[in-house]
Amino acid sequence: MKKFLSVIFAGLICVSAFAGCGSKNTNEANENKDNQSEQQQAEEQVTESSEITVMVPDWAVPSDEMLDRFTEETGIEVVINAVGWDDIRDKISIAATGGSAAADVVEVDWSWVGEFKSADWLEPIEVSEEDIADMPSINSFMVDGEVLALPYANDFRIAYYNTEHFEKAGITKAPETWDEVYEALKAIKAAGIVEYPFAMPLNAEEAANTSIIWMALARNGVVFNDDRTLNEESMLDALTFVNKLANEDKLIDPACFSSSGMDCYRKLTSGEASFIVGPTSFVSRVNDESQSQVVGQIMPILLPGKTSTSDKTFALPEGVGVTKMSQNKEAAMKYVKWFNSPETQKELNAVQSAMPTRTSVLEELINNDTIKNSGALLEQSKLIMSPFPGGVPDYYAEMSNTIYNAVNSMVLGNYTPEQAVEQMSTKIKELESK
Repeated sequence: MKKFLSVIFAGLICVSAFAGCGSKNTNEANENKDNQSEQQQAEEQVTESSEITVMVPDWAVPSDEMLDRFTEETGIEVVINAVGWDDIRDKISIAATGGSAAADVVEVDWSWVGEFKSADWLEPIEVSEEDIADMPSINSFMVDGEVLALPYANDFRIAYYNTEHFEKAGITKAPETWDEVYEALKAIKAAGIVEYPFAMPLNAEEAANTSIIWMALARNGVVFNDDRTLNEESMLDALTFVNKLANEDKLIDPACFSSSGMDCYRKLTSGEASFIVGPTSFVSRVNDESQSQVVGQIMPILLPGKTSTSDKTFALPEGVGVTKMSQNKEAAMKYVKWFNSPETQKELNAVQSAMPTRTSVLEELINNDTIKNSGALLEQSKLIMSPFPGGVPDYYAEMSNTIYNAVNSMVLGNYTPEQAVEQMSTKIKELESK
């Protein structure tokens, strides 16, 4: 209704301007100037009263109070279309194929960026160097230097260990290297504290792909070469280590070979596992009595590396972007930048428990004790980097499928680590050459 009334108002002003044309010559110049000014104001009011549609999963929906304030500040009405995460990508694709926009603003997962860039579905976003520096996870939404979405929810990999399990095994210091982790896990198993002290997703699903990527990155600092082929040496090292944990020393529950990634991570909160590398959400989960049986026992620490803690971690953030075919790009861009702003990130953390993507906001929430038991959370957030030179490739989905199937085949005993690497490398070279 507001939009409709604005259009009528603009029309009435135009009629008045037309009637004014019959005035005396001595007043024509001033009246024309006044009419042009009034018409410009009316046009600005129509623009300010524009409406946009936003398609995101339910965990990215702001509160009504937040949306009302955005509308009050900008004049832009927001229509939220909460859609299941799995369906959003398909809806964007179908609409784009038909020459239209699924919505003005859409969810953009980090893993979709390459495909969306190749298909030209997203409008590039201008972002200051200061803002880029404040958001390490923004590099997951950049391809060839262009920012295609702004991250609103941070999910980078961080390590967690059960301090009580380690202390019972005679270990009083947090591990800093993978060798130290390995020795600790063996000691915990030998002492009978838990049978399978390490939990890592190894099923034939996306979680196994991202897990082997962060393992290679943490141990060797590289996963893919500059020409986007697989760094075979780094991947072989990661797979050999995982195979030793899973099949030689039996430190990983075989249930992780077939269960979901989240079920595998939950072995930490059930007390069945002593160490994981997992989502940032477990900073809160481990001390939530409704979700955890080990409240007060878990400490978030930096990812281990080869000779000391790793100086890199892998992020799996979610963002929002403006569709290329939107008819309301200016208003949509205002929403995206508002949604990514420091104040909105604070409110979204309170409303949806979203982990801030801005280092400045994360630090503030940790310092004022809004985020508790943070451990190395802030320090780890500053070490986020993308393992993909030039950005996530447009063939990511096919590559991921090959990687997680090879990993799963290895832990099931069907591939050696060398055969798994060969399978991955051959497919990636094929995809890259297309």
